[in-house]
Amino acid sequence: MSLSDLPNIGKTLEKELNGIGIHTYEELKSIGSVEAIKRLELHGPTCYNKLYAIEGAIREIRWHSISKDDREALKKAFENE
Repeated sequence: MSLSDLPNIGKTLEKELNGIGIHTYEELKSIGSVEAIKRLELHGPTCYNKLYAIEGAIREIRWHSISKDDREALKKAFENE
């Protein structure tokens, strides 16, 4: 399974993730969404929607299904890293 087979991950984000050494779902899940975004941030701009997209991919759900409280917790974790 390629990363782009996961919800929320298109070919562009897959390529970005590959560029930071994340090639499989297992690697993405192990690293986690906040760490993945932090690594991506070193190579260019990121946004909260990309963070939520990655978290949704890890959970195997559309990012819109992540609760507001969970999105706020992710946002806070991203800002405090």
